[in-house]
Amino acid sequence: MIGTLYTLAAFIVAIAILIAVHEYGHFITARKLGVKVEKFSIGFGPALFSWRSRDGEVEYIIAAIPLGGYVKMLGENSGREEVPEDQLHRAFDRQAIWKRAAIASAGPGFNVLFAILGYMAVGWLGQLVTPPTIGVVVADSPAMHGGFMVGDEVVSIDGSNIRDWLDLEETLKDKVGSSTRFVVSRGGTEEEIGVYLPPAETDPILIDVASDVLGINPGVWVDITAIVDGSPSDRAGLLPGDRITRVNGALLDSTQGLISAIRNNVDRELNLGIRRDGSALDVAVIPSMDAEGNVRIGAQLTAIPMHAPVLRHMGFFEGIAYGFTRTWEMTVLTLQVMGKMIASVISPENLGGPIAIAKLAGQTASLGLVPFLTFLALVSVNLAVINLMPVPVLDGGHLVYLGLEKLRGKPLDPATLQRTQVVGIVLLITLMVFAIYNDIVRYFQG
Repeated sequence: MIGTLYTLAAFIVAIAILIAVHEYGHFITARKLGVKVEKFSIGFGPALFSWRSRDGEVEYIIAAIPLGGYVKMLGENSGREEVPEDQLHRAFDRQAIWKRAAIASAGPGFNVLFAILGYMAVGWLGQLVTPPTIGVVVADSPAMHGGFMVGDEVVSIDGSNIRDWLDLEETLKDKVGSSTRFVVSRGGTEEEIGVYLPPAETDPILIDVASDVLGINPGVWVDITAIVDGSPSDRAGLLPGDRITRVNGALLDSTQGLISAIRNNVDRELNLGIRRDGSALDVAVIPSMDAEGNVRIGAQLTAIPMHAPVLRHMGFFEGIAYGFTRTWEMTVLTLQVMGKMIASVISPENLGGPIAIAKLAGQTASLGLVPFLTFLALVSVNLAVINLMPVPVLDGGHLVYLGLEKLRGKPLDPATLQRTQVVGIVLLITLMVFAIYNDIVRYFQG
């Protein structure tokens, strides 16, 4: 219950910040360009709190449904709103096209600016990163055949410097299906390794290329922290403090590998290589299925990285550069994912909705300020890209309207605007329902 409330609180804080940033972009740009703003709302639906600006002109609203927001400007609903004669010069629809375009694009623009500043702060505050040191070379993999060794530190890939494991993974996503040159540090000297990365059945964006295609990973040890009395682990003689290093003779390369081995060996003997008080032992455990159909061994497991994460701080100028480059990289990635979903290269089932966002908000907030800032910056980039899509009722749709007005020399008639906006609303509702459906399916599938 406490965990659910924490997740909900983190979600509300995250959404409120991102919506406020977006709507403030529209608000401040409109005010600076002389357009009268009547309402500034965070959320939709009934107002929970409201107050007036000092000049009495703007009503600020905190509404009940925290899934959006809006800025209401004078004359925004062209043809459907009476504007006093003495206020015509401040009406949105009476402004030059460039002013209206600036106001429409300012929301996404502020989301991008927030992402840049967020990533800068992340760089300056410091991130815990996994060093690009190889802990496991998967048997019979391209990495093994290419000559990679445990303990190698990846220095560069095709000339691109690698600073941490995330750098390594993101760089490899563009290398699938091609020959790639690695430089690794081994025993104080640098070695060059050439490897062909074969095409993958799943799009590289959705998989761990380093592990699933190349065959390397940073490696983990899995420690047993507790044993359930009378469980398969208890009967096998496993003890808290044991460290699992091998499964059926093969080096343990991930927690998922151990979980898969347990699930695939129900009621069959599973040989675990462990280390206990400095000694190597082999223990046979027989996984069993519980009343809910889950295969378990009755042990609480904790993954310990083979190479401890390091805190990487950036200097002032390096942090500034990181803010811009990381925002650009996430923008490109977002566009790639959206394009591949539209082309059906990536299944739309990967689309996440508010439940998925809330879960990530809770997880990152529990890890600290830097992970939460990273999450906010990423979602802010996504909001900017989505809002610039040429869909009626989104900012991108308004920019399309303005472009057509410039070409025609006059605005679209109100009836056409209304019909296209209804289409846009239906599209957005359909997308939201589908995303929530995906969230619910994932929730019940665990």
